[in-house]
Amino acid sequence: MTDHAARTDDRTKAIMRATLDLARELGYAKLTIEAVAARAGVGKHTVYRRWPSRGLLFLDAVLSLNTAGLEHRDTGDIVADLREVMTRAADLLGRPPWGPLYQDLIGEAQHDPEVAAALNRRFIEPQTADTRTRLKAAKDQGQLAPDVDLDLAFELLSGPLYFRLLITQQPVTHDYIDRVLQAAFAGMGPRA
Repeated sequence: MTDHAARTDDRTKAIMRATLDLARELGYAKLTIEAVAARAGVGKHTVYRRWPSRGLLFLDAVLSLNTAGLEHRDTGDIVADLREVMTRAADLLGRPPWGPLYQDLIGEAQHDPEVAAALNRRFIEPQTADTRTRLKAAKDQGQLAPDVDLDLAFELLSGPLYFRLLITQQPVTHDYIDRVLQAAFAGMGPRA
């Protein structure tokens, strides 16, 4: 890595760290490019050269946080595999820093089409594809009814979690996930 590339990488990390720190301290609504630049020790033009908007900067910063463990394994038990990932996601979203930051990111995506598109492309679609692939394997293995609509199955599984996270702000507990899985698989499981 050249000295210039190393400096650029260090600046990028400092800017994203400053963004996350300020968002946690002040809330996303009060986050400004100027405050991020000052905290990171760079000029605001340095920030704007990399990110054309506050929303896209925030998206990059949030998505820089570790989300390891959200990929599905295939143990041969679809319910156990889904439960494993759903509980990891619930644990991740149920506490700082991820939970509050992700809620703010979803909120920003409702107002900024560029943020919405980037969030979908970089986080939602890969998560959806991974879950859909696992559901398809389960369907092929006879663990799901042969006529199950996999897109609808994904929405039935994720919808209740997002409802609690974003609408009612009730905790997404492991017990709740078990109840969601039980209800979903009562309708999606193989028929006798």
